[in-house]
Amino acid sequence: MLRQQDVGHRIVVRRIVGIREGRPLFSDALGELVELSETHLTLATAQGRIEVPVAEVHRAKRVPPARRPTAAAVAALELAADEAWPAPTRARLGDWLLRSADGWTGRANSALPVGDPDRPLPAALDAVERWYADLGQPALVNTPLPLAAPVGAELDARGWTSRPTVLVQTVPLAAMPPGAPEPAGSPPVGLATAPSEDWLAIAAGRKGGLPDAARHVLTAVDQVRFAEVYADGRLVAVGRGTVTGAGRWLGLSLIEVLPEARRQGLAGRVIRALAGWGAAAGATDAFLQVEQRNTGAVALYRTLGFTTHHTYLTRVAPPA
Repeated sequence: MLRQQDVGHRIVVRRIVGIREGRPLFSDALGELVELSETHLTLATAQGRIEVPVAEVHRAKRVPPARRPTAAAVAALELAADEAWPAPTRARLGDWLLRSADGWTGRANSALPVGDPDRPLPAALDAVERWYADLGQPALVNTPLPLAAPVGAELDARGWTSRPTVLVQTVPLAAMPPGAPEPAGSPPVGLATAPSEDWLAIAAGRKGGLPDAARHVLTAVDQVRFAEVYADGRLVAVGRGTVTGAGRWLGLSLIEVLPEARRQGLAGRVIRALAGWGAAAGATDAFLQVEQRNTGAVALYRTLGFTTHHTYLTRVAPPA
């Protein structure tokens, strides 16, 4: 049988669903184990979230992770994420993207090496370094893995360092579990087409300032919503949602709850409100990006059905 150590891993469950002519009938389910209690186990499957009573479980075991997504799937999601976080200063190097936003966030100030740079790899990285040097910025390269592993190997040889590993996590919107009923008098989640000054203040506090380029990154998306939860007249929880990738992907970012309002389920409520908006806008899947070392956030996203699609590293050029 399963143990708490199996939560977060892919499992297969054979359950008893009936009896025919004195013999049990079985049904199998495959998915990520997101919760295990004395009475039930809960799986996030490709068809949605299901609960299986422990009394019905005939056999259950951990199985190897699903196959890695194809290179095309990783590239498509990275490009949808770029649309959702658009740097105001941009250039192309073949298919590669060069991006700058006055240094505000690594995502908006890094090269994205997806596709063919139209020149040998060493020459492409030389061009990346020159482009950022001309802007007076340190050169950064966002390397989605395993897609950009050859780029990473060349950067290793050049002595580039790495920022912490980031998980790019996804969930089909249909598989995201509904939240518990909200207690009477709970503050509502508001969704606005533009960020309020209160919203921007929280974003500035989290990201260390808010230059003009940051406002472009946050707002220059055709389909975008800014979630807000007020309590006693004060903004205590925020989030941002975008729909990109030809309408498939709901991108979630800047999910933040002030310390005094945590452990009340507000982050989950913000995410579900944005998920409802994204689904109404035609999105079928959601993605977010979270540092692997942020174990609290990773645990929260697991309860909402998110699993890791791929990872990336932000690579940093050595000092000149």
